[in-house]
Amino acid sequence: MSHRTALKPHRIAAEDRGSRIFAAKRHARVPRLAVIVTCWNYADYVVDAIESVIKQGRTDCELVVIDDGSTDNSWVEICRTGVRAYRTENGGQRLACLRGLQETTAPFVLFLDADDELLPGALTEILARLDEDVAKLQFPLLRMDAQRKVISGPIPPLADFRGRQLVEHVLRTGDYTSPPTSGNVFRRDVCQFIEEADYERAVDGVILFVAPFMGDIISLSKPLGLYRVHDRNDSGFSAELNPIPIKREAERFEHRLEHLRRLLNEKGLGSKLVTADRAYFYQERSFYLAIANSVRVGLRQFLFLLSLLWIYPYSAKLKLSMTLFFVLTFLLSSERAKRVVNYRMQAHSRSALGLIRSIFRR
Repeated sequence: MSHRTALKPHRIAAEDRGSRIFAAKRHARVPRLAVIVTCWNYADYVVDAIESVIKQGRTDCELVVIDDGSTDNSWVEICRTGVRAYRTENGGQRLACLRGLQETTAPFVLFLDADDELLPGALTEILARLDEDVAKLQFPLLRMDAQRKVISGPIPPLADFRGRQLVEHVLRTGDYTSPPTSGNVFRRDVCQFIEEADYERAVDGVILFVAPFMGDIISLSKPLGLYRVHDRNDSGFSAELNPIPIKREAERFEHRLEHLRRLLNEKGLGSKLVTADRAYFYQERSFYLAIANSVRVGLRQFLFLLSLLWIYPYSAKLKLSMTLFFVLTFLLSSERAKRVVNYRMQAHSRSALGLIRSIFRR
């Protein structure tokens, strides 16, 4: 695995503040899970992320922090914790995670964003469910604000199950409901495909969708982590609807789908995978992109979007609410349509009242 480094990697001896439980091999059991914290300019949050792992008190987990060429005080804050850490040239989350994989050996991996945290007892809950047949374990996160105040219930709401039932779902739709990065645990061999995904800087791309074809998926309804919402989240969405991140999402979906198709060809399943233009996610983002660019969506495209929505395995209640949302957006003037789409895409709790306010605000 390759990783560009401008600075000689610097390893910090693990000491102080309880981090010895991760580094003192003479006392630790064989590691079963590696927690890789990747950080880029999150000096205000990275210590909270690290300490949320240390305080789990597990002796069978590895913890490593990769500073992805931060230009703020992140490296100083990381050094202050005494955990094992490496500083590299900025190359994006994907390359930082690859470096973390190089520096760990556990058979399962959790990539924890530096602005997120694990809830107390999370690692115990996770480790109790992992075995060699598990390709991925997922759990929802609670949203919190910059001051660590919880501002929403579990995202996304997940059902409890274990099995390989997502295979047909992925083939038919190209995706499935999955948490943000910090809510996923992958078997190490699933992570190998990150190296091939040189079309993006993120890490939780193709490995999310190939995992169901490589083993059991365990889904938990219980939230085990905290997702921090702040003005520097990498969603790219802001007070005004911006077409750039929407287009980026659509293009990323196309690349991921084609990458997945290549991998599934080896299993004889590539031809069964939906094409991007017939996937609900892609058509939804195309709808939003047209609105962001002040382009009138044609009736045929709109009806096709609705048809894909109604064959997507959402609940009837969600399908109905989304249909009403799409119809409303389709009928509104360009500027008001932009407001409601932007409201929907923001990382906060949404409500009917909030949607109405977004329509009529000046």
